[in-house]
Amino acid sequence: MAEIKLEIVTPERKVFDETVDSVTVPTATGEVGILPNHAPLISSLKSGVLSFASKGTSEKMVVSGGFVEVSTNKVSVLTDIAEKADEIDVESAKAERDSAEKLLTGAWSGTEEEFEAEKERLERAQARLSLAAGR
Repeated sequence: MAEIKLEIVTPERKVFDETVDSVTVPTATGEVGILPNHAPLISSLKSGVLSFASKGTSEKMVVSGGFVEVSTNKVSVLTDIAEKADEIDVESAKAERDSAEKLLTGAWSGTEEEFEAEKERLERAQARLSLAAGR
């Protein structure tokens, strides 16, 4: 069976570089499942949980910001953040979520770009908490 070379890179480090059987990524237009021989694709990433399966086991991590590129049996994820469940600081994620929720539910006085940045911060915090809780 064909495999996919999955590479996940942040500005700080190469997080993952191995072959896997399948990948699911959170894109701006929804979750995309990628199997061997997938059509070429380039998409921006949305904050959420990226998962991949290899030899009967699956792993998950939170990704936020960046892009995914799919070419001939290769998936390249260039992301601002990539964290596994055991790397997540739950208290920090809760504080970030609460802060973003408070700003977004109050009387907003900022620009639309600032509003979108806060919404992204909230989505990232929720994804981090969800993964840390094992969901």
